[in-house]
Amino acid sequence: MPDVAVIRQKYLALRDALDERARRLWAATEARAAGRGGFTAVLQATGMSSKTLARGIGELDSSDKLPSNRVRRSGGGRKAAKTLDPGLAVALEELVEPVTRGDPESPLRWTCKSLRRLSEELRAQGYQASHTLVGQLLHEAGYSLQANRKTHEGTHHPDRNAQFEHISRRVKRQLKRHAPVISVDTKKKELVGDFKNGGQEWRPKGDPEKVRVHDFLDREKGKAIPYGVYDVGANKGWVSVGVDHDTAAFAVNTIRRWWRNMGQRIYARADSLLITADGGGSNGVRVRLWKWELQKLADDTGLTVHVCHLPPGTSKWNKIEHRMFSFISKNWRGKPLFTHATIVNLISATRTRQGLTVRCVLDRKKYPKKIKVTDEQMQTLRLTPDRFHGDWNYTIRPRLQ
Repeated sequence: MPDVAVIRQKYLALRDALDERARRLWAATEARAAGRGGFTAVLQATGMSSKTLARGIGELDSSDKLPSNRVRRSGGGRKAAKTLDPGLAVALEELVEPVTRGDPESPLRWTCKSLRRLSEELRAQGYQASHTLVGQLLHEAGYSLQANRKTHEGTHHPDRNAQFEHISRRVKRQLKRHAPVISVDTKKKELVGDFKNGGQEWRPKGDPEKVRVHDFLDREKGKAIPYGVYDVGANKGWVSVGVDHDTAAFAVNTIRRWWRNMGQRIYARADSLLITADGGGSNGVRVRLWKWELQKLADDTGLTVHVCHLPPGTSKWNKIEHRMFSFISKNWRGKPLFTHATIVNLISATRTRQGLTVRCVLDRKKYPKKIKVTDEQMQTLRLTPDRFHGDWNYTIRPRLQ
C-alpha cells in the first residue's frame, strides 16, 4: 500500500503553486506511479473527488490534449445560477422594477432595496440566491445600488404607488394574453446640423469633429422630433422622426405606423393594445386631441385601446426611457447630427446585448398646432374610464361602422 502521508506531504508543498489542471494531472501521475492502491491513496492524501482524479488519468492517456492556456474544456465548471434556473433573473427584475428610479438618459437604473432583502424575498419564492449573486445579477442588468433618493420628481400624488401597482397588474395580464404592451414618449428634440453632441468617439488624434460654437436653429435644416414606441414584450422599438410639431396627431400616427409595419406581424391575433404613457406632453392626460386620435386608431385597426398614464412627476420611470432612449443617446454620443438621414441611420443602428432592435423612419408630414376638439366630438368617443383613477386609466373601443 502506498504511503499516504508521503503523498500528502508532497501535495501540500505543491498545492498553492498549481492551478486546477496542474493539480489534477500531478495527482493522476502520482496515482499511476504508486501502482496498486495508488488511486485510493491519492484520494485520501489530497481530498480530491474520485471523478476529478479519474478525469486527470483520462487526460494523461488522451491524445486530445487541452491547450496549454486552458484549465478545463470549454463549457466546463459549474453552470451559472441564471443558466441553471432561467426564472431567477426574471423574478429579480419583477422585485426591483416597481421601485426603480433614475436619470432616463442613463443606461443605469437604481433600486432602493438592499441586496440581502432581495435575496430573502427570492428565497421565499423558492430560489437559491445569495446576496452576492443578487448583486452580480443586478449589475449585469444595469442596476446600481444608491444611498440617496432623488427628491425633485414633481408632485407626490397620494395614489402614486397604487397607480404603479395598477399598471404592473395590467401589463402582466396583457402580456399573459400574448397581446401588445407599448411604452411611448417623445425623445428630446434635436437641432439638425453641425452642432456639438455630448460624448466622445474615436477619431485620429488631434483631429476632433469641427462643430459650431453656438447652438442656434439652422432654419434650412430645421429640427428633429423623435417619437418612440417601445414594445415591452418583444423588446423592439419604432421611432418616427418628425420635422414639424410634437402634437397628439404626430404621436398617434407614430403608433399607427408601428402597428402597420411591426406590431401587426408580431401580434396577428391581438384584439387589444395597452399603451403606457406620461401624463403630459403630446400624449398627456388632459389632451383631447390625444383621445380623439386614439379613437380613430381604434376605428382603423379594430383594436380596443387601453391607456395607463404614469402619475405626475414620474416620467423618468417610463420603460421607453431606460430600455430604448438611453441606448439611442449612447449610440450617437459624440456624433454631430448633420442631417435627418444621419439621425434616422444612427437610431436604426441601435442594438443591445439583450436583443433590442430599433426601426426608424422620417415623418415629413405637417402636424399643425392648436387643433380644437369640441365637446360634441368628445361625446362621440367610445371611451370608458376605469374604476380606479379614470383620469389616468381608460379604454377606447372601436366605433361601430
